[in-house]
Amino acid sequence: MAHDALCHRLAQQVVTLMTHGHDRLCPVENVSLIYANQYRPRTPMMYQPGIVILFQGSKTGYLGSTVFQYDASKYLMLTVPLPVECETWASPEVPIAGLCLNVDTASLQDLLIEIGDDDQFQPQPQTSGIHSAWLTEPMLCAAERLLDVMTQPRDARVLGPHIVREIIYYVLTGPIGGALLSLVSRQTQFSLIARALRRIENHYAENLSVDALAAEVNMSVSAFHHNFKAVYADLAPAVSQAISPASGAITDAARWTESECGGGAGWL
Repeated sequence: MAHDALCHRLAQQVVTLMTHGHDRLCPVENVSLIYANQYRPRTPMMYQPGIVILFQGSKTGYLGSTVFQYDASKYLMLTVPLPVECETWASPEVPIAGLCLNVDTASLQDLLIEIGDDDQFQPQPQTSGIHSAWLTEPMLCAAERLLDVMTQPRDARVLGPHIVREIIYYVLTGPIGGALLSLVSRQTQFSLIARALRRIENHYAENLSVDALAAEVNMSVSAFHHNFKAVYADLAPAVSQAISPASGAITDAARWTESECGGGAGWL
């Protein structure tokens, strides 16, 4: 089936589930449905780590001077929490429809063990916090099966996690698989900075200092600042400046709390 036709069909499934099928919507762990039927101007959001797939509609993200857009042609993958201004392009006639997958690190490690020592699996290391790649037909077909099982409790419970694993496999073996690989390399600069970002996210109301965050990941303050900027390089200068060894403080730019891709069905 042609890409556009398949995306249209999947979008209709999501719209039906979100508008008329709540009573028969069966949750699958680590899966959230995406639906919005009106335009939303630039709004601060905290994007959570995950894989975002849109079947219809589009969103524009703003990180400092960097602008990125994602729609039914490309999926988006985030590997660290990111404070982003997001603009939503949707209408009652053409609503946004899609899904978001959270990546469970333990399941990802199991998947890597099964792949094993395969000479054809050589993902390139990637340290940036946000990535996009073309949405392939195998991923769309898996997404269709995932939506199908979300109407049957037993199917959702038994088959759903395996289909999620399949989609993650396609991402892992695709052009941005190296970024996923970084999630399981616990002592890379990427993983250490991701741990610090989760600390900020989970304890944003506390008085956090750069010194304390650096100590938590066994870095000097200067090394922490250097590695933080490396993870967010060219993405959002405002984000990397939010944690400054000069001030020793976490600024409000690192404390955005409205969450994107972080919950049950109805994520906008």
